[in-house]
Amino acid sequence: MTEVHLRDALDTLKSTGVRITPQRHAILEFLIQSMIHPTADEIYRALEDKFPNMSVATVYNNLRVFRESGLVKELTFGDSSSRFDFVTIEHYHIICDSCGKIVDFHYPGLDEVEQLASHLTGFQVNSHRLEIYGSCPTCISQATKMQ
Repeated sequence: MTEVHLRDALDTLKSTGVRITPQRHAILEFLIQSMIHPTADEIYRALEDKFPNMSVATVYNNLRVFRESGLVKELTFGDSSSRFDFVTIEHYHIICDSCGKIVDFHYPGLDEVEQLASHLTGFQVNSHRLEIYGSCPTCISQATKMQ
């Protein structure tokens, strides 16, 4: 499935006139395979051995291109670092208060909330975002061991 997502994403970029460089390809591939919602710095560190001449600015510039093409969402949660998520379907996030781990989940019932909000307020709804916070299984297990 990852190969299909990568090919489709590369086709999307090409159709908008974006040149596919080796760095751009590697960043996109990392985002598709990553389940951690990485920061630009995490992407840079993961790829710096493969591309020693690549800068953090290159990563940021490519992420901007991907975001503008609709391939990537920039996520801002209470901390100062933006995280990046390869977009395949609309989904939500649950975030661990202790370690910051982010996990995707999908709940189609929330799509009705947009319709209800529009109906009740007269707004034209463009999007919505849901974040749930709690403790991940790893942090719960570690806390239990410390007691």
